[in-house]
Amino acid sequence: MDIQNIVDEFVELKARCMFQIEVFHDPVHGQIALHPILVKIIDTPEFQRLRSIKQLGGVSFVYPGGSHSRFEHSIGVAHLAGELAYNLQSRQNIDITDRDILCVQIAGLCHDLGHGPFSHLYDKVKQSHDNTWKHEKASEWLFDHLVEHNGLEDEMVKYGLKKEQLQKDLTFIKEMINPVKKQNPWEFKGRGEEKSFLYEIVANKLNGIDVDKFDYLDRDCHHLGLKNTFDYQRYFLLARVCKVNGRNHICLREKDEGNLYDMFYSRYSLHRRVYQHKVTQNVELMITEAFKGAKPLLKLSEPTNQDNIEDYIKLTDGVFEKILYSSDEENMIEAREILQRIQERSLYKFVGEEKDTLSDKEKEELINKLEKDLLPPGSLEVLTFKFDFGKGDEDPLDQTYFYRKDKPEEGFTIPKEKRSTLLPEHFCETRFRVYWKNTENNDEVNEKLQELKKTFSEWFQPQ
Repeated sequence: MDIQNIVDEFVELKARCMFQIEVFHDPVHGQIALHPILVKIIDTPEFQRLRSIKQLGGVSFVYPGGSHSRFEHSIGVAHLAGELAYNLQSRQNIDITDRDILCVQIAGLCHDLGHGPFSHLYDKVKQSHDNTWKHEKASEWLFDHLVEHNGLEDEMVKYGLKKEQLQKDLTFIKEMINPVKKQNPWEFKGRGEEKSFLYEIVANKLNGIDVDKFDYLDRDCHHLGLKNTFDYQRYFLLARVCKVNGRNHICLREKDEGNLYDMFYSRYSLHRRVYQHKVTQNVELMITEAFKGAKPLLKLSEPTNQDNIEDYIKLTDGVFEKILYSSDEENMIEAREILQRIQERSLYKFVGEEKDTLSDKEKEELINKLEKDLLPPGSLEVLTFKFDFGKGDEDPLDQTYFYRKDKPEEGFTIPKEKRSTLLPEHFCETRFRVYWKNTENNDEVNEKLQELKKTFSEWFQPQ
């Protein structure tokens, strides 16, 4: 390394260290240096709550290593958000300030504040009672509560944000946490359209390429003992901001198309092998049944909003133990028994799985046939799920922009005919599984299960 490079690195390090940084050791990213305002946020009850919420819901009942929490994931996302933003700032003459970068890091740190018990599992349970529920919106409410309850506005001004622009910055942070406003025309208030690329760092609604995904792919694979073929560090080195159709977007070198497909394939593979494993779904189905049976404890029937967010803060994975070790309250007995069966590994019976080519009427006919002679009505549960690259049946690279080495300021999409011919013809597959909600293990039950499996299999055989 020559003297000039050493000087440049020293200047950059000095700029980052205007305040006393805190160093965290992360099992995935190594030594992480965090801005003091991020540490202030981490040291609040609202953020510490994430220690008690598993990143992967019920996966740890199948993969014992998958018991990591939203706490360390959120810290990892804040770190990666800062690294990507600093890379863009240092390699190009673009309008991105240290204040912008700090806001992006705060958004990365707080993007998952609103998750409930067992993460996405709670979303499904809550949405069955309130179809407007989104954990991203709850993250906004919790962020507001965190800032107000802990008096962090003054701390934010003390550590780098400007008082006269603070409300605009707080709006910007919440817009990155929950980016639901329209981009055409530009409706975001935190930053103008010229800084549109900043909204693609934490939660990229354009194509799903963001640091949230970079962290959970690496972190989940690390804890599950699996391999992740995607290299986000290469992405950081090659990413730059280019103007496409009059708007600034994060673009990548065209030769790195394959690296991005590796990322989407890694996501698909984790869904197939882990997140939607048939036993994972079985366990989560049972936890869901227990949670529904313990509605008062989880306040499922009560609307959650910014006015009662303090009650929601108390909901963590600890509700599992509260149900499991509850007294003999009449309204909790059934829920407790379900969780006891999970612990004893007495799970529901798996009947079969097929591609979801049936209409709702055909599914109903199949279930009626399975239950007609063997089971009481309502004994079977049908779960429909999908495997995709994150954008349904669309190729996510349709909305991904690239640049050429000889024209680094011009962004473009790669036409389909010029992409790899080894890609799938379709990018989404919907499947469904049938479970028998019976946890007994005896000859009669096993015999019925074999009949159910045989009938299910015959239904899909060619006539």
